[in-house]
Amino acid sequence: MEPLRWAQRSGLPDGFLNASLRDIPDLFPDPTLVYLHGRGPAVFVSILLHGNEDAGLLAVQDLLRRYPQGQLPRALTLFIGNVEACRSQARFLPHQVDFNRAWPGSETETTPVHLMLEEVCEHVLDEGLFASIDIHNNTGRNPIYGCICSCAPQHVYLASLFSPRIIYFIRPKGVQTQAFMHHCPSLTCECGRPGDKVAARAAADLIDRLLNMDSLERPDHLADDIEVYHTVARIQVRDGYSFGFEPGCDIIFRRDLDALNFVQLPPGEQLGSLSPRMLQTQIEECFLVHDEHGRDVTSDYLTRRDGSVVFQRETMPSMLTRDINVIRQDCLGYLMERFPLQGNRV
Repeated sequence: MEPLRWAQRSGLPDGFLNASLRDIPDLFPDPTLVYLHGRGPAVFVSILLHGNEDAGLLAVQDLLRRYPQGQLPRALTLFIGNVEACRSQARFLPHQVDFNRAWPGSETETTPVHLMLEEVCEHVLDEGLFASIDIHNNTGRNPIYGCICSCAPQHVYLASLFSPRIIYFIRPKGVQTQAFMHHCPSLTCECGRPGDKVAARAAADLIDRLLNMDSLERPDHLADDIEVYHTVARIQVRDGYSFGFEPGCDIIFRRDLDALNFVQLPPGEQLGSLSPRMLQTQIEECFLVHDEHGRDVTSDYLTRRDGSVVFQRETMPSMLTRDINVIRQDCLGYLMERFPLQGNRV
């Protein structure tokens, strides 16, 4: 098996600063590692791992417009990811795997994409890293927040420079942030829904700050408004059932589903309902909830009351989405608990 073809280049092509998602495959026929020179070690930024998420593109365009002469204070290495999916503005195409589940450490079956990303990691690490940033959009209503895969002080501090809301998680595996966390402070920037220029600017501000910092030495204390959450479970809909937001489906989710994100929900809060033909179906037959260690904890978090699907315990969701394709390809969303920092010390 050969790695997926990818490219390396110094500098960006003409037209990049005004490019849209649909323009990306013309500028970058293959996934591409781009080196922008400055003093080292470099800030590594991955964008477009999902071809329908424009936050990374908007952030890098915003950033580079601040340096019209092209003289960056620190080296910047960009990875332009799933260029093929950009033209269709799809998360990934039917014949592809998810680029952000295929980095080193992935638990999914090895593919040419996995082998390519392993090579990309090796090249990036050879150059030395100051920090690693992966930029994404959400598919539902969520605030701007940062994700870390380690609660080591330098990771928490880096995340706090982006947003006071921080999520710590260890699954899913194979994400970019996890691949680099043992080599440098690493962070995923979650920048709202596609087209959110305010959130993209926040990511640009973070990268700009990192380019101008001499070190990521942590302070003794974090800001008082920092909130850290721990992702403890992931909700999926099992195959074989229809679902949606209108009557007629086996599972009918509430229409304001993504309004529940980052809201502390009490036991008994409704997630949706089951059609009358599903009244003899057990909740575990419809849903699968895994904890961070891969254990089936469906009955700990979901139950049914008559025809309703409700939460069994107090919880806080994130990334609940109304996007049917994302629910099928990935998951319905995640469940979190507060992760207290002792006296806001890091």
